[in-house]
Amino acid sequence: MPLQQRLRLSVVQAILDGRLPLGAPLPSSRELAKVLGLSRNTVTAAYVQLVDDGFLDARPRSGVFVTMNARTTEIRQNEPGRQGAKPTGLPPDWSGRVLRSLVDQRTLSKPDRWSAYPYPFVYGTYDPQLFPTEAFRECCVHSLARSHLPHWTPDLEVNDVPDLIQQIRLRLLPKRGVFALQEEILITVGAQHAYYLLAEALFDETQRVGLEEPGHPHARNSFSLRKPCCVPVTVDAEGLVVETLPALDYVFVTPSHQSPTTATLSMRRRALLLNLAEQQDFVVIEDDYEAENLYEGEPMPALKSMDKSGRVIYVGSVSKSLSPSLRLGYIVAPRALIAELRELRHAMVRHPSAFLQHAFALFLSLGHHDAHARKVNQAMQERMALVARALAQYLPDFEFQLPSGGASVWVRAPDWIDSSELALMARSHGVLIEAGEVFFISPPYPCPYFRLRLSSIAADQIGEGIRALGMAVDELAQARGTRRRSALPARP
Repeated sequence: MPLQQRLRLSVVQAILDGRLPLGAPLPSSRELAKVLGLSRNTVTAAYVQLVDDGFLDARPRSGVFVTMNARTTEIRQNEPGRQGAKPTGLPPDWSGRVLRSLVDQRTLSKPDRWSAYPYPFVYGTYDPQLFPTEAFRECCVHSLARSHLPHWTPDLEVNDVPDLIQQIRLRLLPKRGVFALQEEILITVGAQHAYYLLAEALFDETQRVGLEEPGHPHARNSFSLRKPCCVPVTVDAEGLVVETLPALDYVFVTPSHQSPTTATLSMRRRALLLNLAEQQDFVVIEDDYEAENLYEGEPMPALKSMDKSGRVIYVGSVSKSLSPSLRLGYIVAPRALIAELRELRHAMVRHPSAFLQHAFALFLSLGHHDAHARKVNQAMQERMALVARALAQYLPDFEFQLPSGGASVWVRAPDWIDSSELALMARSHGVLIEAGEVFFISPPYPCPYFRLRLSSIAADQIGEGIRALGMAVDELAQARGTRRRSALPARP
C-alpha cells in the first residue's frame, strides 16, 4: 500500500482497538513526519482524509484529536465484547441443527501456507508470470469511468450485464460450435456455483446421477447436498465409458479434458452418449473443462453443439484460465430451465458482481482473452514437456500419459504406493501434489493415482520439484522396506 494509506490504516486500527482513546491528541503533521521519516505532505494528506472520514477532528490553533462524534463512538460500542452483556444459557447444538453437512466430505485442499512450498503442483492460484496485469487493469479502470457506471451500478435483480452475455454468445460459444439466445444463458459465481444451482433445481433422493469415476470432486460434493443416488461410471483412455451406462436420470461429464485423468471423450462416444440420452430419457450435464487450453490436435466439438433435442446443459467458465478466484462462469440451457435458475440464483446471491461482469465483457471484447489463452497454451505446452522429461528421469517406474491440452498430468505410481502417504511425505521435501483418493467415489486402497497441476508452479521449478518428489518416494520406500526400481541416470 502507498505510505499515506498505510499511515491511515495504522491510525484507524489504533482508534478502533482503543489504543488511541476518544479525544486523544495526535502529534502535529511536522512532528509525526519527523518521527516516521515521511514527508510532511504525506502526513498532512493522511490527516485530511481521516478528518473527512470522521476519525479525527482538526481544531484551529489546538491540533488534531481523535473525534468524539457519534460515528466513531458507535463503531467502538458495537465491537464484540464492549456491550458488557453476559451470555446466559447453553449454545445451540449445531451438529443437530445442520441438515446438510459437507464437513466430512472429501475435497481438494491445500495447506494454509501452501504458497511457501517451493514446488506446488496444485490447483488454485493465478500464475504471476502469465497473468495479464496491464490488460485486466485497463478493463477495470474503463469500467470505473463515469460513462460506464450506468452499465453496472444499478441493481440487476435477476438479470446479468448484457455486454457479457453478448460476448459469451458471439465470441466464446461459437468457438465450441454452440449457438444460444440471450435468455438461454445465465452468469454464475464460477462453475461450482453452477453445479449447486443445478443440484438445487433438479436433484432429490429419487434421482440417479452418473458421475465419472474418477471425477470432479467439487461437482460431486455440490450434487450430493441434495442426496441423489450417485452412480460411478468408469473412465478410460477415451473418456467416459458410455457403452455400459446404467439407467440414469442425469450424467455429469467433462468431455474436453476429463477431470482428473485429462482423457478426451472420443467422437464415437459423444455421438453414442447423445443417442442414449434420447433413447433412455436422461439429461447430460457437460462441463467444458479447459476446452480452450488445447495445444495439440484439433478441438472436439462440444456435446452441446451436437445436441439436437435440448438434452445437454452446458457449464463454462470465463475466469478459470485467468485466475480461479475471480469466480465467473455460466450455464447454457433451455430457456425454461434458465428462467427457474435465475429465480433460484436471485434467492441466493441476487446476481454475480456486475462490476466484474462488465470488466470481463471489456476483457473479452478487446481481444485480451484470446491473447491470454494463446500465451497460456504456449506456456503449458512447455511445462508439459518439462514434466514429462523429469518424470522419465526421476520416476521411471511411474505411468502417465501427456494430455493434448489443459494444465495437469494424471500419474499412476507403482501399486505399493498410496498417494495420500506420498503426498504427506512429499511435503517434507517442499512438494505439494494432489492425492488421487479425493477424485473417487469409491477409491481403491492403496490408491496409486495422483495429479500434478502445472498452473501454480514456474517452469524452472518443475525439474527440481519432480526430483524432490523422487526423493520422497525413496524415503517412503525405505520406511516401507520396499525396493524400488532405481531412477534413470541424469540426462545431459
